[in-house]
Amino acid sequence: MEYTKVSDLDFEISRITLGTWAIGGWQWGGTDEQQSVDTVLEALEMGVSTIDTAPIYGFGKSEELVGRAVKEFGNREEVQIATKFGLQWDDDENVRRNSSRERILKEFNDSLRRLQTDYIDIYQIHWPDLQTNFRETANTLLQLLDSGKIKAIGVSNFSVEQMEEFQQYAPIHVAQPPYNLFERGIEHDLLPYCNEHNISLLTYGALCRGLLSGKMDEDQEFQKGDLRRNTDPKFQGDVFKNHLDAVEKLKEYAAEELDRSVLGLAVRWILHKGVDSAIWGARRPEQVTFDEATGWELTADQVKEIETIVEEMVEDPVSPAFMAPPE
Repeated sequence: MEYTKVSDLDFEISRITLGTWAIGGWQWGGTDEQQSVDTVLEALEMGVSTIDTAPIYGFGKSEELVGRAVKEFGNREEVQIATKFGLQWDDDENVRRNSSRERILKEFNDSLRRLQTDYIDIYQIHWPDLQTNFRETANTLLQLLDSGKIKAIGVSNFSVEQMEEFQQYAPIHVAQPPYNLFERGIEHDLLPYCNEHNISLLTYGALCRGLLSGKMDEDQEFQKGDLRRNTDPKFQGDVFKNHLDAVEKLKEYAAEELDRSVLGLAVRWILHKGVDSAIWGARRPEQVTFDEATGWELTADQVKEIETIVEEMVEDPVSPAFMAPPE
C-alpha cells in the first residue's frame, strides 16, 4: 500500500481509501452486516489505513459497522476514520442539508458513539448548506479541531468559490469531490485549485458505482432499493450500454498494454492525476483487491491513450449531480 501526507498536517492516509456507502445498505439494496465487517477487516489487513463513511449511509448503519470492525482490528491510532455531517433525515428517509452548530455537535457525538471512538481523523461537510452561514459551520469545526476531537477539516461536494468563502473562517485540509474516468468535472477547476493550495484530494466514486469494475453486462440486475436500478442515469438503457462498451475497450487496453485489470487501471489513473487518495467501495471481502492499483505507474502516453478511449466512446458524459440532496 502507498501512503501520503494530509495537507500540512502531521499524519498520513493510505492512497486507497475504503468506501463504505454501500455497506450502509440505503440506496444499495440492503446489507449483510457480518460480511460488511469482514470487508473492513480485510481492507485493514491489506494495509488500507483510511476508511470513509457518513451518518447518512444507512442512517448510521455504515458508521456502526465501521466502528465494530475497527474495534475488532484494534490499533485505533493506525486507522484514519473520515466521516461527515450536514445531512439531516426524518422517519420517512427525507433528507435535507443542515450544517448549523447545533446539528454539527449532535451529529459529532452520535458519530463518536457509533464509531466507538473518542476522536475523528477527518471531519467533512457532506454537502454545502447554503441556508447556514459558513462562519457558523467553520467556527464550530475550528473548536473541534483546536480541542483535538478532530484532526482535519474537510469539505465534500464544494465548488472552488464555496471553498474560498469557507476558508475566510477556517482552513480546509481535505476536499472530497466525485472523480473517475466517466466523471471528470473537477479537472477544470477543483483539482488544480487543491493541488495549488495544498488541500488533499480524497475523491469518491473511483469505480463509478461499479461500472469500471469490468464485471457488469447488459443483463445486470440490481436489487430493489439500489439507486442504479431506476435513479442513476448511467445505468439506464442505451446510456448504460454505451458505458459498458467503453469499459470493454478499457479492459482490452488494460490487458494488452499493461497486463492489468480494468479495475486497477481505473484507480491508478485517478492517482496519477494528482489525487491523494481514491475512495474504492467494497461490500464483500473478495472485492478488496486494492493491490491491483498500487505499486506501479502509468506513463503520460498511456494516460492520454486511456482518456482518448473514453472520450471517443462516451460523447456526452453524464454528471453525478443526480446524487445531490435538496438544498
